[in-house]
Amino acid sequence: MAQESGEPEEPKELDYRFTLANERTFLAWIRTALALLAGAVGLDQLTPDLAPVPVRVTLSVLLAAGGAGLGWAAYQRWVRVERAMRAGGPLPATRTMLVLTVCVAVAAAVFSVLIVGWSR
Repeated sequence: MAQESGEPEEPKELDYRFTLANERTFLAWIRTALALLAGAVGLDQLTPDLAPVPVRVTLSVLLAAGGAGLGWAAYQRWVRVERAMRAGGPLPATRTMLVLTVCVAVAAAVFSVLIVGWSR
């Protein structure tokens, strides 16, 4: 109706449950990012005999960079979902979950090899 009169349509306020659900998802991703960062610090400081120093430092840096990247991706995802919900459009797809899953699987494989192979 408002568009017929030439006035811009007022944005609709979302059901707060959807906004809060989006926020909870964001916070879950941030928790995962913090876990990656804690893993990086723990690997570097608490496991001096797990692997040679260059390998351990490289893995720690990769974990910390993954945590930073995931934190940024979480914010970007939150913003895109919030905009889509307010515009009434479909929720945006993301490849971040696939990337995160592959990275965690690779990290688990590498750490398994280090734990079994290096500790002998």
